Amino acid sequence: MSSAVDRHAATLARDGWCVFGRAVEPRLIAGIEADLNPRFAATPLCQGAFYGERTKRFGSLLTRSPMIERLAMHPMVLDIVEQMLLPWCERIALNLTQAIEIHPNALPQLPHRDQDMWQGPKGGLEYLVNVMWPLTTFTRENGGTRLWTGSQFDQNVPALPEDEAVVPVVVPGDVLIFLGSTLHGGGGNASAAPRRGIVISYCLGWLKPFELQWLVYPPQVARHFSPELAALVGYVQHRPNLGNVEGQCPSILLGDHVPDHLAAVDALRPDQAEAAAMFVRSQMGELS
Repeated sequence: MSSAVDRHAATLARDGWCVFGRAVEPRLIAGIEADLNPRFAATPLCQGAFYGERTKRFGSLLTRSPMIERLAMHPMVLDIVEQMLLPWCERIALNLTQAIEIHPNALPQLPHRDQDMWQGPKGGLEYLVNVMWPLTTFTRENGGTRLWTGSQFDQNVPALPEDEAVVPVVVPGDVLIFLGSTLHGGGGNASAAPRRGIVISYCLGWLKPFELQWLVYPPQVARHFSPELAALVGYVQHRPNLGNVEGQCPSILLGDHVPDHLAAVDALRPDQAEAAAMFVRSQMGELS
């Protein structure tokens, strides 16, 4: 398992994307698609040139199908994502869960890098990793995801020739993983049937996510999640003291009773805790 994670992570770092074949059983994907069918049918087409006016999108997938947790918490996928992101944060966070249906005659999507939603410096760190789970087989003809291999290394280039894009063929059960710094876009659908997929993305734990997780999964919803999933959607502090509620871990909101009065409790990195303790000791020494 460790060698497979390292191999896929190395490919992801080198090419900007990788395919992890047969990550889950196809019947799991079929069950998820069955759960999502009514939502696909009821969701209107998007508006705007970026989202695509022949495309449907909807989020909040952890409340749409109980099986989505199996994808969001896939151990090997999380290990690969953490190899890419943990150098720049203490813990990763869920950035987005979104179902996408590209209809026949849809145009190709504008090539873009998802990290550009944040206006921080680019090139020295990764902000997010995208994980695409196909519900139907992705091909070039039906609008499979276009990727520009190696584009993560020159992020000042806003576009590259269309004929340099690759479109991996991925089937239900496979997973396509690509960096937020990789130039990509949905393809145009020249087939007679819609192309369906799920994207689950993970970002640095200190970023504001694309999909505002705490509103999408408020405490009355998140208290039914496993502790690990609740932490991933944001019910945990990111040291030092980031994302707290009255100075405490926001997981306190998931209990049966939230006290009206709480004591703020430090949540510092070890180096910060030691620096603070040393300062207090020095001050105590001056007073004695």
